[in-house]
Amino acid sequence: MQSRPVALMLNAGHAIDHMFLLIFATAVTSIAAEFGFSRWEDLMPYSVGAAAMFGAASLPAGRLGDLWGRRPMMLVYWFGMGASTLLVAMTQGPWQIAAALTVLGIFSAVYHPIAIPMLLQHSKNPGLTVGFNGLVGNLGIAASAVVTGFLVKYFGWRAAFVVPGLVAIGLGVAFALIAPRETEAPAKRRPEFAPLPRGEVFRVVALMTATATVGGFLFNFTTNSNQQLLGERMAGIISDPAVLGSLLAGAYVVGSLAQIVVGRLIDHYPLRQLYIVVLSLQPPLLALAAIANGWTLYAFLTGFMIAVFGAVPFTDAMLVRYVDDRLRSRVAGMRLTIAFTVSAVAVWVLGPAVKAVGFQTTLLSLAALGLIGVLFAWLLPQERRALRVATDDCAS
Repeated sequence: MQSRPVALMLNAGHAIDHMFLLIFATAVTSIAAEFGFSRWEDLMPYSVGAAAMFGAASLPAGRLGDLWGRRPMMLVYWFGMGASTLLVAMTQGPWQIAAALTVLGIFSAVYHPIAIPMLLQHSKNPGLTVGFNGLVGNLGIAASAVVTGFLVKYFGWRAAFVVPGLVAIGLGVAFALIAPRETEAPAKRRPEFAPLPRGEVFRVVALMTATATVGGFLFNFTTNSNQQLLGERMAGIISDPAVLGSLLAGAYVVGSLAQIVVGRLIDHYPLRQLYIVVLSLQPPLLALAAIANGWTLYAFLTGFMIAVFGAVPFTDAMLVRYVDDRLRSRVAGMRLTIAFTVSAVAVWVLGPAVKAVGFQTTLLSLAALGLIGVLFAWLLPQERRALRVATDDCAS
């Protein structure tokens, strides 16, 4: 189990990871004006490199974490995040900022496959551990809007990158001082569990990846469309964007707190059965939201965000139940690369889908996708076992 100071820093890293990735989106209006763009929308495509690398770089990051060490990779994370945000602040044009944001995306990909297995190592309450970690990550999303907005307003958009960047470097120095050195890389440790047959290894990893991908798609689609959904279905009741935003924030806070509740339940009940229950809540709530309006819609929206957010801790808790610690960073990196890349499509198809068929059909389609996620969860192994891949398999 990690010491409290190290665990606090690892959790803080989750908030920083999500916060840093949203600085550009929050400050883009000011950046576009300085770079000579008449509309901020025209500058947004230049950030695609960060989103792409956030998923793609997870695989090599996870491999390095197991084979080289998680502590040194976390130092790469802290100093890399700090340096790349300073690099963004020095850019003078759209292509320069596109390159700098891509570098930021590479370093941001280090966190999930490294820090979460590090947190889970020897954790007595892995469910609560990942639940709290998820809550802190969501707080980073909220902090991005507040901190970036303040810095842009009073000091300019470059300060919105410089100040967090210096904070990240300072945290990297602190982490280097307090985090104990690893005696050996995770891949060189003795295995915790007897190996499973190769066919079952691939089946479990494939199902973990599939459930995470479906969950990520639903998460991205709903969180990126809820503001527009509320505006459409609350028309005639509330039209003030600030009030709608506050209502949505309230739904997200409740959903985030659900991660703590689910985390505690994971530590006391069989993971597979609990996962099926939480995932089974998503399709009916999405279907009911598809046909609801007004405050009824808001109630169902809050409900399906509880179910969507509440499913997040399971994908990390599976690492403890099914994956030997020697392999967790590599398995997490592979899962995240596929899940983040595929689920990112949700943001791309959001506008065209709603424009073509409307929210009702779109939400019903998401409900059908949620049923597929339930099926994947049913196929997970019944036993509370961990899986281990032979060393020669990992090297291939």
